[in-house]
Amino acid sequence: MLAKDLMTGSPACCTPDTPLRDVARMMVQCNCGEIPVVDSHDSMRPIGAITDRDITCRAVAEGKNPLQMTAKDCMSTPCVTLGENASIEECCRLMEENKIRRIPVVDSRGRCCGIISQADLAKTMDCVAAEVLRQVSQPSSGPSSVSDH
Repeated sequence: MLAKDLMTGSPACCTPDTPLRDVARMMVQCNCGEIPVVDSHDSMRPIGAITDRDITCRAVAEGKNPLQMTAKDCMSTPCVTLGENASIEECCRLMEENKIRRIPVVDSRGRCCGIISQADLAKTMDCVAAEVLRQVSQPSSGPSSVSDH
């Protein structure tokens, strides 16, 4: 199975200057926990990602006013991506290595064309998804990371 067979296609994306409130609204409307941040809506090249956890930890927990912030103020960079023709095993490897729960999928031109979450893996590959979840959930030995994308 390839990434393009498992991904949720045409994910909602934002740009770095998208108001944080709009990013949060996209998450509510799309029932998702991550929005890929692209350099522009024309190129659709992922440059980062913003999660509901990023908003909580980088804005709310720090006492900042999220209504005065944009995606670039909270997004995680660099953006780990997966090619649409990559294997699911490669997807799992990248998620485990980077301790991420979701990964944007790019086409041959580098445009964001989908996203794969742990939930997508769980629906298809129970034992593989369980191992990815176990690996991603292990505490990092390095400096603490805020992101959970």
